[in-house]
Amino acid sequence: MVKETYVVDGMVCAACAATVEGAVKKLKGIESCAVNLTTEKMAVTYDQQQLDADRIAKAVADSGYRAHVFDEKKDASQEERELKRLAGMKVRLIWSAIFTLPLLYISMGSMVGLPLPQILDHHSHPLVFVLSQLLLTVPVMVLGWHFYRSGFKSLSKAHPNMDSLVAVATSAAFLYSLYSTYHVILGHHHHIHQLYFESVAVILTLITLGKFFETLSKGRTSEAIKKLMHLSAKEALVIRDNQEILLPIEELVIGDRVLVKPGEKIPVDGQIVTGQSSIDESMLTGESIPVEKTVGDQVYGGSINSQGALTVQAEKLGKDTLLSQIIQLVEEAQETKAPIAKIADQVSGVFVPIVMGIALVTGLVWFFIGGESFTFALTVAVSVLVIACPCALGLATPTAIMVGTGLAAEHGILFKSGDSLELVHQVDTIVFDKTGTLTQGKPELLSVYNYAGDLDQASLLTVIASLEANSSHPISSAIVAKAKEDQLQLLDVEQFENLAGFGLKGEINGQEWLIGNKNLMEQASIALTPARSDFDLLTQQGQTPIYAASQGQLMGLLGVADQLKPDSQEALSQLKERGFDLVMLTGDNEQTAQAIARKAGLDHVISQVLPDQKAQTISDLQAQGKKVAMVGDGINDAPALATADVGLAMGAGTDIAIESADVVLMKPDLMDVAKAMIVSQATIKTIKENLFWAFIYNVLAIPVAMGVLYLFGGPLLNPMLAGLAMSFSSVSVVLNSLRLKYRKV
Repeated sequence: MVKETYVVDGMVCAACAATVEGAVKKLKGIESCAVNLTTEKMAVTYDQQQLDADRIAKAVADSGYRAHVFDEKKDASQEERELKRLAGMKVRLIWSAIFTLPLLYISMGSMVGLPLPQILDHHSHPLVFVLSQLLLTVPVMVLGWHFYRSGFKSLSKAHPNMDSLVAVATSAAFLYSLYSTYHVILGHHHHIHQLYFESVAVILTLITLGKFFETLSKGRTSEAIKKLMHLSAKEALVIRDNQEILLPIEELVIGDRVLVKPGEKIPVDGQIVTGQSSIDESMLTGESIPVEKTVGDQVYGGSINSQGALTVQAEKLGKDTLLSQIIQLVEEAQETKAPIAKIADQVSGVFVPIVMGIALVTGLVWFFIGGESFTFALTVAVSVLVIACPCALGLATPTAIMVGTGLAAEHGILFKSGDSLELVHQVDTIVFDKTGTLTQGKPELLSVYNYAGDLDQASLLTVIASLEANSSHPISSAIVAKAKEDQLQLLDVEQFENLAGFGLKGEINGQEWLIGNKNLMEQASIALTPARSDFDLLTQQGQTPIYAASQGQLMGLLGVADQLKPDSQEALSQLKERGFDLVMLTGDNEQTAQAIARKAGLDHVISQVLPDQKAQTISDLQAQGKKVAMVGDGINDAPALATADVGLAMGAGTDIAIESADVVLMKPDLMDVAKAMIVSQATIKTIKENLFWAFIYNVLAIPVAMGVLYLFGGPLLNPMLAGLAMSFSSVSVVLNSLRLKYRKV
């Protein structure tokens, strides 16, 4: 299967997106297709053996639109396309207003007592009055020609869209006005009261105004991704042949050494080879505090070198950098649809033809049954066509998803699809891997008990650490790290032996020492009675006991444990308050697992689970009807992350874990799990609000336009007011989505 992104030209509303999507999905070999009206892109996954890019583009063309495979180098960016479109709309809007305002003054001025030149008076110069309106209307129609081109083309393909409604409505009003103009020329001057030129021009101008504001607002929904795109450096100071050369970023190669001065952006992903500094990585992780980095540490393109000069050896460039991968993830999330979007798609696909039918039937009913004039029937039909445009429906979901995923990205949370954004808010159970997720991922020496009468605690730890320094076991590393922290001088060890599964053996100053577990002590017939109560205390606290013995006697007992992360308790407490059922998953024995769970404040523990059993554990929870999120960071978590309804990978984890997850948390901070839940819930709430207002607007507005209120002595909706209401319904949906940007997370 191949996944490709297409740029689709000519879409104006949700009905267009539904038409394109439907046309492509009919092709044999298509696995998935999602059209995003906001970004004007189409994400397609298809079988290359059954289909190719040209046939997909042809299917789009046959449905009345244009599509081509998105080329990052040749195609303008979304921002550039938006700016170009805005500039074009601004010109059309200004010129449309220049012709529309005098037209409105001429046609309506006398009704509200405004003075008109004698030459334009409809009583004394009816022909000039009519022809001046015609001459002012035609340029506005020419400026709005794209409405007619798109609308009638879609209508001819039997897939009417929003432009079809506008084109049919204004064409009907214009043709009827032309018919009245013909009668005025013939001398039938009473026809001056049956002109709709001003309605045609005002509707086109107002819809252009609405589209302008809509595009302006839509541009703001993708601000987060624009910020990310602007973060990457354009040039780099490269050291080649002992010379510093300023090169465009495209000319760098892997292995280049790049000099980064204080205050500059780091241009590549790589390793520091000289220097040390604090690096601002907030754009990647959402963490505002700079991170101290020195020789051997990893740095990422787009982050900012705050203080010292650094030399960085390039390891990843261009699309392979972490920043590029983040941008790609956010773009992919914005291209895919949340399941809730299907509601709008299903409605939009049938909405426009139904509205056209309603408008036609309404006009005929008023004319033939209601006994009203043709002018009245036409006014009602035009109002129905104009007010019912389903733009707001088409914008309800994609704008909220764009703002939601952007907000999450600013906090270092990456949703990989619209699906995952929606699924997160359905979760009721969160399963946490213990090691590296709830805990630090490396053991620490926490307790030292001394039973040797002739050795103080520091001397005892010096001896044990000296032996442990010869082993690479994580527990050994924890003991040695503690000795170094206490600035203890390690001793020389002779006759060292690593006793697999038991511990260590060696001589220090001619005295033999045994360091290890209970089994090693029992083998050497070492009495453990002095340590019995201490041993029980350590196991209750979840610490791993390590014995030390010499000359047939127990000399000491050490407690080593993988500590909880500082934020674990607070994060878990917040999630519990939000009503989530929290579960810890670990390979530890029951006693150790329960001790850590008590510290963390967890009620449910599943212990002694082997790595290959984790996915089955998730399946068992799902079988109980639970919606499960799995939070993990290691290779052995990947199957469980993929099995869960939603997988959340800690960003400090392995690539394979991140690949298997639906949501990536860029920093190893459990507070971000709660933030991901908040963003998802807020986004879905916004989508529901948008859909509600879009549906309610159409449900309430169409009967008003049909003249239901007029039947009971109320007002009749003017087509110009209908155009204004329709335009700003779309803007209101976008503005509601933009409220998400200011949501506290």
